[in-house]
Amino acid sequence: MTDVVQKLWGFCHVLRHDGIDYGDYIEQITYLLFLKMVDERGLELPEGFDWKTLKEKLGTDLTEYYEDLLRRLGKESGLLGDIFSRAISRFTNPVNLKRLINLIDEIEWTSLNVDVKAAAYEGLLEKAASEGKKGAGQYFTPRILIESIVRCMKPDPKTHKEFTICDPAAGTGGFLMCSYEWLMEETKGALRREDAKRIRNRTYYGTELVPRPRRLCLMNLYLHGLEANIHLGDSIYEPDHGNRYDLVLTNPPFGTKGANQAPVRDDFTISTSNKQLNFVQHVITILKPGGSAAIVLPDNCLFSDQAGEVFKILTEDCDLHTILRLPRGTFTPYSPGVKANVIFVRKGVKTKNVWIYDCRTNIPGITKKERPLTPKHFREFEECYGTDPNVVTVSALEKREEMAGRTERFKKCTIEEIKKRDYNLDIFWLKDETLEDADNLPEPDELAGEAINHLEAAISGLQEVVMYLGEENNGSEVA
Repeated sequence: MTDVVQKLWGFCHVLRHDGIDYGDYIEQITYLLFLKMVDERGLELPEGFDWKTLKEKLGTDLTEYYEDLLRRLGKESGLLGDIFSRAISRFTNPVNLKRLINLIDEIEWTSLNVDVKAAAYEGLLEKAASEGKKGAGQYFTPRILIESIVRCMKPDPKTHKEFTICDPAAGTGGFLMCSYEWLMEETKGALRREDAKRIRNRTYYGTELVPRPRRLCLMNLYLHGLEANIHLGDSIYEPDHGNRYDLVLTNPPFGTKGANQAPVRDDFTISTSNKQLNFVQHVITILKPGGSAAIVLPDNCLFSDQAGEVFKILTEDCDLHTILRLPRGTFTPYSPGVKANVIFVRKGVKTKNVWIYDCRTNIPGITKKERPLTPKHFREFEECYGTDPNVVTVSALEKREEMAGRTERFKKCTIEEIKKRDYNLDIFWLKDETLEDADNLPEPDELAGEAINHLEAAISGLQEVVMYLGEENNGSEVA
């Protein structure tokens, strides 16, 4: 598999001379890989617009035919039209296009294990992100983190016939893919006939704002055997569509870009321009009663001006039972300075206790090569979390008490303690020994990232003040 990724990635560098960047390259592979797999499976495409015809073309006939093929398939209905909607060829040199077609044609993709062929595709995405290429990292959550969250949440569509999973910030589909992979591992790939079609077509949902990652998401999920329902739109600025889900797993986009206006939504109790806090409110809305969610949030989302107001409502409507403080540099190499957390909630039950696991203090920061993120980072957390996704059984709570006695990294805070903090959830209790060791200080980019987080929180607060003053002034003028 490494050879396949290296071969495809190596050719990517060749295409740089043809003016095709990394994102464009992966997108073109999306189209060609889909066509090859459709051909292998014997599925029907519009007559004359298929892989075999594409392979036969040469020279300018090839580039012109490829452009016609993309336009024609983009007019189809269903998944085909979704994947090729607004698809544009980036090739100007037919020799390069022919070489890529030949590379893909060398491999019998449908004969490969699902995990293997998906790994090739994900390998390209990860390489683009790890090399810091613009546009790759913002849609990519480390697979090791996703897998840990999924193991805790146990997304099992066999629970009942209406079970659905959603990622309202789907990106390239990492959470949805890993959820399905977890199911395949649990069932050894043997789904009951009555469950198989429903699970593959009516279980996995998502929303993505940007067309390219949505297209990549659809293709990536298709490589896993899923025809997922990925809506192209804005999760927080569009009105509530009324869809409700049993499970939400998501990593909303970090940063404040575009966050200068509060969404106008009746279901959002707190009016704020903070994107992450709006995603928290959105998740509360779209969860079914009794539904569960895991949300990745930056540190500043736990203590910024209106965070307390949002989390006050959250703890009244949901059981915020667990917070995981992620290691520094978890999002290396794409966003190395970001400090983040994962919150785990269940809708319909008030919060009594919040269990916090500190996977950050006195743990060396993650780096690209010397200290990469590994499953070992989350092993103890998963043991502390336990086997009950919603932490409702007596045995699950007893297990947590036992684990808190075994490791100082796991701590329980009562809702009374949270209230006294005005719902500020940026909670830590371990003494950070690295700050006293001049030879072991965090990397400069980590320190800069932390400063940026605090500045963004301050800017967000100022935006709220400006917005409030604007509303007050408008009200005075009307009066």
